[in-house]
Amino acid sequence: MDPITVFDKIKEVQCKNKSITVLHDFFIDRIIRIKDLDEFFFRIKEKTKYRGGSIRGISTTQFEGGNAVNIAYCLGKLGFDVDLFTITDKSSNMNLKYFFSDLSKVKLHLSYGKPGYTTSLEVHNDIDLNDSNIMISDVGDNSDFGPEKLSSHDDKEILNNSDAVILVNWASNWKGNDLLKYVFKNSPKSLHFVDPADIQTRSNEFCSLLREQNNMIDILSINENECNSLLYELNLKSISLCNKYNRNNIQLAVLELAKKLGVFIDLHTRYGCACSNGKEVYFAYSIKNIVVRNLTGAGDSWDAADIIGHLIELPPQERLFFSNAFAALYISIENKQLISLEKFFEYYSKLYNK
Repeated sequence: MDPITVFDKIKEVQCKNKSITVLHDFFIDRIIRIKDLDEFFFRIKEKTKYRGGSIRGISTTQFEGGNAVNIAYCLGKLGFDVDLFTITDKSSNMNLKYFFSDLSKVKLHLSYGKPGYTTSLEVHNDIDLNDSNIMISDVGDNSDFGPEKLSSHDDKEILNNSDAVILVNWASNWKGNDLLKYVFKNSPKSLHFVDPADIQTRSNEFCSLLREQNNMIDILSINENECNSLLYELNLKSISLCNKYNRNNIQLAVLELAKKLGVFIDLHTRYGCACSNGKEVYFAYSIKNIVVRNLTGAGDSWDAADIIGHLIELPPQERLFFSNAFAALYISIENKQLISLEKFFEYYSKLYNK
């Protein structure tokens, strides 16, 4: 499907006032960019010999983040109506509102609590496929976000009228099971999308939830780490994605997981992405030869585009390419405020016509 047709389909959906509900996490992200991880830890170890000191010349930035916040921001930048449910405290409340101040289509529904805090070590190597993003997190009150946060009549109306309900970072929320059941039960007409984040320490519980609630979940979105956690839990270790995985590995992994769990799966990795309903499987390579300027939020940007692809009913192969293209733009652009639907389609058209 050519970019003009895709653009028209998005505009058509937006004219129908399609609304998307996103929940639940908010983190303050501090990004530390490192070129050589071994050298960085060597310098830390050297400082411990002298009981401390400064390591200078390290690039750091700080901004509002979290899976839900990032997805809501991307959707808002692409012109969609969004209801974001999350938490803030007094000091972060104004910052979050300012972060979304240029996005009138994003409505914030804020509960009082401590946001999460993440220090992200972004390791940038010469070959972008070897770039890494290690996140050290204090999840704050994101761990205690249950159905009571959306119990009002107005909240239930928002859920009931949503075209899509996006639940992310289940892994950080001890009330994640109850929240999932509640929001999906109260949004029977919606597309139900789940991205659980890193489930390594709760993989057994998450597998049980998927088996119990697979009839309520339309799309499960995972990355290679979450894919491996599920494969290990389901005794499919032999097909896990190792360091040198390829297209065949990815397709087999997503196909077998979809069969075992009975849920449609979208898998995004650095090498490429795939989706499967347990019968058919589709694949698209990641966009190559891009300058990676930031890694934090890469998966969230992919999710945002994937959700749009599902809402406008793009064929699977095209939806995967569409999502890869937006993620590529997101990680390569220096100023995220410059992202717009028009700018994305200018970028998307160039990739499509190569």
